[in-house]
Amino acid sequence: MIGYTTLGVSDLERARAFYDAVLAPLGGRRTLTYERSQYYGGPGRGAMLGITLPFDGAPQSVGNGVMVAMSAETPEQIHATHAAAMAAGAVCEGPPGDRGGGFYGAYFRDLDGNKLCVFKMG
Repeated sequence: MIGYTTLGVSDLERARAFYDAVLAPLGGRRTLTYERSQYYGGPGRGAMLGITLPFDGAPQSVGNGVMVAMSAETPEQIHATHAAAMAAGAVCEGPPGDRGGGFYGAYFRDLDGNKLCVFKMG
C-alpha cells in the first residue's frame, strides 16, 4: 500500500552516509538518486524510504508524532541496525527488546531528529 516515505534532512551527504550504514543490516541499498534526495529500497519490491532536502527551501524540521518503522526478519537484524545507527551518531529512543504482544523492536532518532523504529512481529 505504501510506495515510499520521505524524511527531511538538513545535510544530504551526511544523511546519505548515515542511512547507508543504518539500512545495510536490513538489506537496504540506494535505489533512486537525485540532486536533492536519495531513496533506499530493500530486497524485492516494496516501499522505499527517501531522505530529502525540503523542496520549499525552508529549514528541515521534525514532525511531532511522525515515525517511520522498518521491518526486520530477525531480532539479530534489529540489534545490528540499532547498533549501526548508534555508531553513526543516532540517539537511542529505546534499545532492542520485546515490547509485548509478539512485537520486538528498537527506536532511534537520526542525525536530524527524525524518529525511526526497526521491528519484527511474531
